[in-house]
Amino acid sequence: MEGKIESGCDFSGIRPVMMDLPYPPIVVNERNLSYADMLSVDYCGSVSELTAILQYINNENRLVCEQCPMAKTLLGMAVCEMMHLQKLGELIVLLGGSIGFTASNRNGRQVMWTPSCLNIPTDPGKMLQADLDAEKATINQYEMHISWIQDENVNAVLRRIIQDEEYHVMMLRTLLREV
Repeated sequence: MEGKIESGCDFSGIRPVMMDLPYPPIVVNERNLSYADMLSVDYCGSVSELTAILQYINNENRLVCEQCPMAKTLLGMAVCEMMHLQKLGELIVLLGGSIGFTASNRNGRQVMWTPSCLNIPTDPGKMLQADLDAEKATINQYEMHISWIQDENVNAVLRRIIQDEEYHVMMLRTLLREV
């Protein structure tokens, strides 16, 4: 006789794990394909919002049966990263770029996003450390892009996204102490 197996983890009401601050308006000074290409790396490069979303979802699925509160937190972080992805997509289009699963590297070469961008160990502590390392790399990449982009509207959005990423770093450090 087969029985029903349930995770017992209720995900209703999951909210984005983010700072309780508004985002700046999504506007640009003018079209700029160079800036759009730069943001495409943040959108779907190896260090990107797309990578973060999929890494968090994968880790949440692996933890859901044994670590429900942790899984819920990671899902909330993934939802926040989805919001970042959407805002970057809008900026890219306003800057004259196009949305896809390719990012333009510094040489102008198009690099397609693949699952090889993910770091998904099976041990919960190593998972959280990989997520923490990815958040720190993301912050560094955004800061580098802010130093190159001369559009204060774009940079304001990137700075606001960094605030969420810094919040994720703090949350991940807390979760790491619990494993």
